[in-house]
Amino acid sequence: MSVVPAGIGTADEPAVDADPTLAGSGGPGSGSGSSRRGGTRGRATPVGGRTASVLLWVYAAFALIPLLLMLSSSFRSNGDLISNPLGAPWPLSFDAYREAWTAGNFATYFGNSLLVTIGAVVLSTVVSTMAAYALARSRGRLFRWLESLFLSGLMLPIHLAILPIFYLFDGVGLVDSRLGLAMLYGASGVPFSIFVLTTFFRQLPEELEEAATLDGASPWQTFWRIMVPLVRPALATVAVFRFVPIWNDFLFPLVLLRDDAKYTLPVGLTQFFGENATNYSAVFAGLVITTLPLIVLFLVATKQIVAGLTAGMSK
Repeated sequence: MSVVPAGIGTADEPAVDADPTLAGSGGPGSGSGSSRRGGTRGRATPVGGRTASVLLWVYAAFALIPLLLMLSSSFRSNGDLISNPLGAPWPLSFDAYREAWTAGNFATYFGNSLLVTIGAVVLSTVVSTMAAYALARSRGRLFRWLESLFLSGLMLPIHLAILPIFYLFDGVGLVDSRLGLAMLYGASGVPFSIFVLTTFFRQLPEELEEAATLDGASPWQTFWRIMVPLVRPALATVAVFRFVPIWNDFLFPLVLLRDDAKYTLPVGLTQFFGENATNYSAVFAGLVITTLPLIVLFLVATKQIVAGLTAGMSK
């Protein structure tokens, strides 16, 4: 009688494991059990994730309350708002919108805001895109110093320089000029735009430019036709993040503009505040008119903003 070690079979007998419990990992039922356990783990939602979702929804509900109050108050009369500030907007009245758009001259203010904001965003984005591409592809010490100089502008609150800016604009004849206001906003947005766009350009492989050069493209064609379309999410992010503060700014138009016909929407809202009385319904209607373009902008550019903010976070 021969002794055969466990786990080694003979020609007539199959091999048998010494410990049957160790075979569970390869047994017929082990695969289904592990898949069931894995499926359970995949479907489970972490407690922290559920808590974060609940907190975000609660925050969203509280954030919407002022907007809903603003919207409902814009459909009420001024006397009704004074007597019952939290009442329901019934019956609906559009008199406040007509008064704000015509008597309040909001049609002119709206056009001024569009002109200044779009001009400033376009100017800032174009200049920053070209500068960011040059800084991202340059290796010299001078360009690193220039990048640090641009980024240092992020540490300077532009509103603190209101007095020297006013004297500068007065000296060059740009006071009471929408062009001067747009140039000021465009220049103030260059540091932030360069900070974002330089990072995106550095993530693009240099082989793209080499291939374009081999195909006969000039540096200018390579930049505009190949590199700029690849950073479109970043451009959208920069444009939106510059559009919002410029559209809502109150201080610079108030200080630098003199003619009422050149006022932007935030300054135009002050026309409804009198020394002895305030037209609250027209103020709320003006706020709705001012806020509506921002809401539309975020709804249209949401995907591009998310793509721009999350690009480069994962390899």
